[in-house]
Amino acid sequence: MNHSWHLLLYVMAGLTGGLLALRTGIPAAPLAGALLGAAVVSVTGRLEVAQWPVGSRTLLEIGIGTVIGTGLTGAALVELRQLWRPALLITVTLVLTGLVVGLGCSRLMGVDPVVALLGAAPGGISGMSLVGAEFGVGAAVATLHAVRLITVLVILPLVVKLVLPATAAPPGG
Repeated sequence: MNHSWHLLLYVMAGLTGGLLALRTGIPAAPLAGALLGAAVVSVTGRLEVAQWPVGSRTLLEIGIGTVIGTGLTGAALVELRQLWRPALLITVTLVLTGLVVGLGCSRLMGVDPVVALLGAAPGGISGMSLVGAEFGVGAAVATLHAVRLITVLVILPLVVKLVLPATAAPPGG
C-alpha cells in the first residue's frame, strides 16, 4: 500500500473517531475522538508512521490557531477587564504546578524531561502536541494530554454536579 493510502486511512480513522465522539457530548469531543481514532490505527503497527506532505502540517497548525483565535471576541476582552486577576493567578499557578509535576515525573519516574514538562504543561492537547512535535516528542506529549483531557472531561462534570448546589443555574441558563 502506498503512502497516500496510508494517509487516507489515518484521516478516515480520525474522522470516524471524531464523529463517534461527537455523540458522547463531552467537550472537545471531535478533537479527542479524532486523536483516539488515528492513534488506534497507528498503534496497531500495520501502517507506517504517517508522513504528511511538506507544508500540510503548517496549514493544519494555522487552521488550529485560527479556530482558537476566533474564540477571542470583543465580549471576551470586556470580561477580561473583570477577570484579569483570576486569569493571572490561574495561569501562574498552572505553569508553576506544571513545572513541579513535570520535573518531578522526570526525576522520580525516569521520564524524558522534555516529554514530562510538555506533558504536564497546562496547554491544550493540540497546541502542546504541536510544540512537542517541534522537539521530536509529539506522540508522547499527545498521549499524556489525551489521557489528561479524557480523564478531566469524564470526571470534572461529575465533580461539578456534586460540589455545586442542585439549585444553582448553569451559566447562561
